[in-house]
Amino acid sequence: MYQAFTGGSISPRGWMERQLKLQANGQAGQLDQFWPDVRDSKWIGGTAEGWERVPYWLDGFIPLAYLLRNEGMIARAEKYVQGIIAQQQPDGWICPCKDEERATYDIWALLLIGKVLALYCECTGSKQVEEALYRAMKNAHHEFSTGHVKLSGWSAFRWYEGLVGLKYLKDRYPEAWIDELARIWQEQGTDMPSLMPQWIRPMNVWRLETHIVNICMSIKYEALACSVLGGEYTNQAEVLWKHLEKYNGTAAGVFTGDECLAGTENNQGTELCAVVELMYSCERLLELTGDPIWAERLEKIAFNALPATISDDMWTHQYVQQANQICCTVFPNKPMWRTNNGESGVFGLEPGFGCCTANHGQGWPKLMLNAFLRSEDGIYCPVMLPACLNTEINGVKVQVEMVTDYPFRHSCRYIVRTDAPVDFELKIRVPAWADQVKVDGVKIGKADCISLGATWSGEIVTEVELSGKPHLVKRPRDMAAVEYGPLVFSLPIEAEYKMREYVRDNVERKAPYCDWDITPKSDWNYGFASARFTVEQHDVPEIPFSSKAPAVTLKASMAKVDWPYADGYDTVADVTPASRKAISAPEEKQLYPYGCAKLRMTEMPRTRG
Repeated sequence: MYQAFTGGSISPRGWMERQLKLQANGQAGQLDQFWPDVRDSKWIGGTAEGWERVPYWLDGFIPLAYLLRNEGMIARAEKYVQGIIAQQQPDGWICPCKDEERATYDIWALLLIGKVLALYCECTGSKQVEEALYRAMKNAHHEFSTGHVKLSGWSAFRWYEGLVGLKYLKDRYPEAWIDELARIWQEQGTDMPSLMPQWIRPMNVWRLETHIVNICMSIKYEALACSVLGGEYTNQAEVLWKHLEKYNGTAAGVFTGDECLAGTENNQGTELCAVVELMYSCERLLELTGDPIWAERLEKIAFNALPATISDDMWTHQYVQQANQICCTVFPNKPMWRTNNGESGVFGLEPGFGCCTANHGQGWPKLMLNAFLRSEDGIYCPVMLPACLNTEINGVKVQVEMVTDYPFRHSCRYIVRTDAPVDFELKIRVPAWADQVKVDGVKIGKADCISLGATWSGEIVTEVELSGKPHLVKRPRDMAAVEYGPLVFSLPIEAEYKMREYVRDNVERKAPYCDWDITPKSDWNYGFASARFTVEQHDVPEIPFSSKAPAVTLKASMAKVDWPYADGYDTVADVTPASRKAISAPEEKQLYPYGCAKLRMTEMPRTRG
């Protein structure tokens, strides 16, 4: 349906450029400088972890480097990619293990490195790396078709991730073995829809069948399989999404899972890997199906759940976030989480497990890569982001620039520049939340998209304005959350930060990649005394999702209610208050975007007098 633009044709602008630079100067951009699992990885001939962490890290670092056109970062990415293919065996085997270990090596890493090498080729056009990917997958065909290697464990639940690399190859080498390998993976892989009954009732037990990252990755399985093998697309993604949303949905547009599905309770956690993998599933589904619902879901996750669980400076992150999060400290005894350890809610270098340390960096860069998509008739803009596209259409150089502060503001200026007259369609998605749309000051009727088909010549500017009102949305247990545009809003809790530096397993946690205990300094036991909210706009700060100076806030009338801690804890709010009766006079409170409030209450009741 749509195709991603490649070869460095997209450039970030405005707040997105600042966000990507924060990432480049933060944890994800600097892991290879200090974190042993990346710095000393077996993938490049070292002795540290030789499985998913380097591929995970490169999956975000490569597009980040090329989007920013940062020569130093590009050289570092090149060093890793060259280091990986330098160790490729003569028969094509690429994973860092001994020949006798192939049958027992967790082949999930092969599926992941195939995806990463394809991404690198899209960013660079490297024929050398394309050949290495071809040889690696051709070797995989031999290993799987002979039965020497089989899917098991992680790879059996993530088999469709391997189709990303295979699709890249099939588009260039339509050879029979590619389909054969894809079919083997499909036959050996887990049938994810068959697991849906297990996703209804959360259990306090760790299972691959209910693992949130497996599930978030799997949303795109059918679309990817059809893109490689053909066949009728039946929209299983929508079936899976609706089921997960019903039984495990959160106000921020993601699903609970810490590491496994955790229900709809607002004090349960969502793993950061799940956030970025769900974004990637939405991105691929948008490209492969063309359904704008995936852009709708993508922007809600990206503008809320992603920034909420990473510190302002992007040097620390949580393993899991909560919708109602009143404290981020290590649990002294039994964790609140169903399947995670007690430090998973702390902001740090490696809380919980290191997978999120390596993997969270793909979120922002891949969102940026989806600011523009190539359509059959021209260019599609699925998400308003400050960005610039330089491409060619029918041999004519075309530039499309989006000038916007969306999601903090609800307008965008589209500037099209061409070297010569050229016909193409510029299609702009209209978010479902918009009650009214104006194009160059003229109201248009309700529509999913704006289609600007024209002969473009010179410079043409189009202004799009969206309008909507802040409003309450229903949440489980007769609770509510506030949405305005694509942003979810929360009651911020004044926070005290305490730094912890230490060494564990020979890995230093020191500033700026230390751990932080964040404790509340203000009351959190509030409900909505009114359903009316006043929008206040502020300057968009250098840190776009600043926890200190948000670009947009809401004034709300709120009153205190009797709201206890969860049974057995003094750092976790119970799921609902003991009573919805107001125990204070209404107060004017300021609500922050969910992604800006590190301590927050998001799902709250309507109070009674």
